[in-house]
Amino acid sequence: MTAQNYLDCCIQQFESYKMLGEKAMNQIPDSALFYNLSPESNSIAIIVQHLSGNMLSRWTDFLQSDGEKTWRDRDAEFEEHITNREELLTCWNTGWACLLDALRALKEDDLDKIVHIRNTAHTVVDAINRQLAHYAYHIGQIVFICKAAANENWHSLTIAKGKSKTFNDQKFSAEPGKDHFTKEYEGR
Repeated sequence: MTAQNYLDCCIQQFESYKMLGEKAMNQIPDSALFYNLSPESNSIAIIVQHLSGNMLSRWTDFLQSDGEKTWRDRDAEFEEHITNREELLTCWNTGWACLLDALRALKEDDLDKIVHIRNTAHTVVDAINRQLAHYAYHIGQIVFICKAAANENWHSLTIAKGKSKTFNDQKFSAEPGKDHFTKEYEGR
């Protein structure tokens, strides 16, 4: 895999997480965005605040400054500040735009560079992988809460329960190699 393939795959994976979160949140009423499962849990609104705050801190001036910015107030990310869906989506989109713009600006030779997060050195690849895992964790929380809130009205974001065989039958009946990896391997 080339460095550019890696960057393209990471961008695609981050975009996929963004889409999963959006599709999940679109299935619930506004009130469910602010629901806490327990006193120690976070609402979707708080998770979005945290994701956005993390994204803005990590990806602003990504190659030039520490990923934990002095202006970030991480503790405030876990207090209710968002009051409606419009504010939530603005916060969500601001964080994702910062992340995706920073990733799209990276060049192949940037991957071996060193960046710092809380004064700890990481290669750019390590920093990207760290954030992929972190964001997937929180998107999973969002999806879990949305699925519980939507209950019987939930529409699966992946393969629906009891539909694995049908899904696989469709995949294996299609012409081989018509997935997103085909371009990478054509001509080899």
